[in-house]
Amino acid sequence: MKRFTVRRSRIHGRGVFALRPIKAGELLLEYKGQVIAWRTATQAHRCNGQAGHTFYFGLSNGRVIDGSSGGNSARWLNHACEPNCQAIESNNRIFIEVTRDVFPDEELFIDYGLEISGDVTELERRAYACRCRSVRCRGTMIARV
Repeated sequence: MKRFTVRRSRIHGRGVFALRPIKAGELLLEYKGQVIAWRTATQAHRCNGQAGHTFYFGLSNGRVIDGSSGGNSARWLNHACEPNCQAIESNNRIFIEVTRDVFPDEELFIDYGLEISGDVTELERRAYACRCRSVRCRGTMIARV
């Protein structure tokens, strides 16, 4: 039985929504895409990217999963400062796990926790602005501000 679908989100563009109740601890799906070098991802984003928008998911080995190339529905997971899912890395793969019980029609979120080297500028904060509307919203998808 299908557990989720992709459709228009009130947060940003498309989002992933539960079709049925999903229990905390369930693995939802794997984040798929082409695995590339970080340097390749940076160059491609600089040339073709849109500020504040990417389908890249960094791995601990320094490589990146590019969800825009060979990706799946996981690339449509939006950010929230109080997410109901988390990303788990295992053997250079990313899996999305539900962290609390989710109800049908509820949008599924992860905390992007974006990392930027050096001091975060106001321009970067605005480029990666958060729209989650949570009481605990930090105002940006960047991990530390």
